[in-house]
Amino acid sequence: MAKFVLTGGRFLEGSVTISGAKNSTLALMVASSLGKGDVFLTNVPLNSDVYTMADILRSIGVRVDISDEGVCINGADLNNYQPPYELIRKIRASFYTAGLLLARLGQAEVALPGGDEIGSRPVDFHMKGFQSLGADVAVEHGLMIAKSSGLKGSNFYINRASVGTTVNVILAAALAEGTTVLDNPAKEPEIVDTAILLNSMGAKIRGAGTDTIRIEGVESLHGCEHSVIPDRIEAGTFMIAAAAIGGDVLVKNVLSEHLRMPISKLREAGAEVTEGDSDIRVTTKSRCRSVDIETAVFPGFATDLQAPFAALLSQADGTGIIRETIFDNRFRYVDELRRMGADIKVERDTAIIRGVERLSGAPVEAADIRAGVSLVIAGLMSEGITEVSGVYHIDRGYENLEKKMTQLGASIKRVNDETDA
Repeated sequence: MAKFVLTGGRFLEGSVTISGAKNSTLALMVASSLGKGDVFLTNVPLNSDVYTMADILRSIGVRVDISDEGVCINGADLNNYQPPYELIRKIRASFYTAGLLLARLGQAEVALPGGDEIGSRPVDFHMKGFQSLGADVAVEHGLMIAKSSGLKGSNFYINRASVGTTVNVILAAALAEGTTVLDNPAKEPEIVDTAILLNSMGAKIRGAGTDTIRIEGVESLHGCEHSVIPDRIEAGTFMIAAAAIGGDVLVKNVLSEHLRMPISKLREAGAEVTEGDSDIRVTTKSRCRSVDIETAVFPGFATDLQAPFAALLSQADGTGIIRETIFDNRFRYVDELRRMGADIKVERDTAIIRGVERLSGAPVEAADIRAGVSLVIAGLMSEGITEVSGVYHIDRGYENLEKKMTQLGASIKRVNDETDA
């Protein structure tokens, strides 16, 4: 199994170009399969989750061609309503195929999804959404089984502004008869990106990014070309890393409006943050100050950035508090940071982090994507050598992380076994 070997103590300097958004890409790949023409996606991050989604779509009859230029998807031959469990279990976004299959085939048998083990993320909301469109839905033997003789538009309130539910119901409603109105939908940029793609394919979706989304069903969708939005989580990760480790980093290919909360919190922590048209420069000349954060749905502080920010706080001046409001098991990285000397106490949904003068390198293990990258940041902040195992988690969400960090001057090396270290 691969691991990262890092040596701390080097400032980060230079520029890094952010990849397309992983979370958006996965939704876009499934949405592209609703049509019967070629959809060409550019600015696609070629991480392991994208390849897994490609395999899932191929298993149900969708043509997926991946190249350095992008991903070409054609759903004309979609014919299998039973994607294999061994693929579905790998990533949470695999459950988007349920909305796709209901819309195109009127039937879906999809295993309850996998992905990171970061707490309860039930699919009940998805199922209620499908039922509101007229589908018969049940859970049997670990499968969600849904059937419909023809989906029909309806009004549906989305509990907790769930991103997954919003995507799935949009997918199912795009080809339904009549108009569907979604109240309290997720407002994340990835939702807007998905709606823009579908509209380019011929869908009629209005209001994405607002409190109400209206979807007027159409008979069919066609091909188009679409560029994936920049990955706000990867951008936030490198911004936090620059502030935590120290240095002067220009983060390129970003949309500042997607990063308002991390920008605000980094400035509060003492970092100098300068916004350009499509880039953000983060400069830190001294130790950061501790701040408090509370995760929330967009436009609040993203839950995917709380673990990287915890690494920053672990060596900041003072005591910071992180309150996690989205998931109930997202502090699994804390024990690993403690191994490196961090002073962190967890009380239910809250982590109290007292900054120490210096972390020390240690062998640690990534439990999920964002926990893994927080350990990379901590390792680059630390004195000595840190080994991060479980790198396959990080590879799911970050394209060429070690290459990008190395370009900024970090000492990070991927090794496949002890003899390579």
